[in-house]
Amino acid sequence: MELRLALLARQLLLEPAPASIPRALEQIGGIQNQYAPNGYLRLRSCLRRFERDDLTRALEQQTVVQGTLMRGTIHLVSAADYWPLAAGIRRARREWSLRLSQGKVTAREMESRAARARSTIAGQVATDREIRSIGLGDPNLWLDLVRVPPSGTWERRRANLYRLADEWLGPNRAAEDAGLELLVRRYLGGFGPATIQDISSWSGVPVATLTPVVGRLKLRRYRSETGDLLYDLARLTIPAASTPVPVRYLPTWDAILLVHARRTAVLPEPFRKLVFHTKNPQSVPTFMVDGQVAGAWKAEPGRITLLPFRPLARGGRRELEEEAERLLPLFAATAA
Repeated sequence: MELRLALLARQLLLEPAPASIPRALEQIGGIQNQYAPNGYLRLRSCLRRFERDDLTRALEQQTVVQGTLMRGTIHLVSAADYWPLAAGIRRARREWSLRLSQGKVTAREMESRAARARSTIAGQVATDREIRSIGLGDPNLWLDLVRVPPSGTWERRRANLYRLADEWLGPNRAAEDAGLELLVRRYLGGFGPATIQDISSWSGVPVATLTPVVGRLKLRRYRSETGDLLYDLARLTIPAASTPVPVRYLPTWDAILLVHARRTAVLPEPFRKLVFHTKNPQSVPTFMVDGQVAGAWKAEPGRITLLPFRPLARGGRRELEEEAERLLPLFAATAA
């Protein structure tokens, strides 16, 4: 229960914050954002004041950015965090790319292709199809690319427009070591206390690379009930067991439901197959009652429909309906 409350507090799901969008993203370790509305839906649950246009404006003003980062997936992060995180994961994701090729291509060959691709798209917005036609495979593994508006917004959900990151955000001045340290701090700040394996599962960076990074940081240490060594930022605390837990709506593929956060039991194991399964690779949006997933939801014209996984108490259902009313403005006057 303590780990679950710590997770919910750090993910701003116990008490919405008065923070700006960039600061909120830094607090929660970014938002996994393959589906463009995810960022909007998650920030609506995290921030005390949030309107749909706020995130679109932040993307346009380049205070936040979408890029391929942790685990090779699209994440929404602050502009200030992008380069350090990219520097921290770059070596791991390129090594992973070379392993996938099974010796069919070398790092030097990929770097040469990336240089040609960079020359081709420099100074312009390029589509995903145009970049892939250069023959680079997954371009995000060898070029630092960011998705740029209007694509990847609520209004235009197909996120297929890219710019070179240094053209959109300015040059990279982040070193790998500093990036790895920020990666660890962002994970523990948003998901801790946690093991090194948890950080590895979330980031895609091997345990062997993270171990010396964790060792040189001044971190608090705990032992879990199963004897695992958990690390945490020294300044952070764990909420009291009596802390009230409000209902919350989560988007698809929310990071607190993924395997790296499994020890918190936010997603009861009997329900995991209802959220993540091969017939629905997008997963499903979920709602939480008493700090645990209790069902799925879907937006329909003028309403939020609840699809409970278990019977809901009358008080919990009423609280969900009230929260749904606050969520509905996000869906007003938009196409699905």
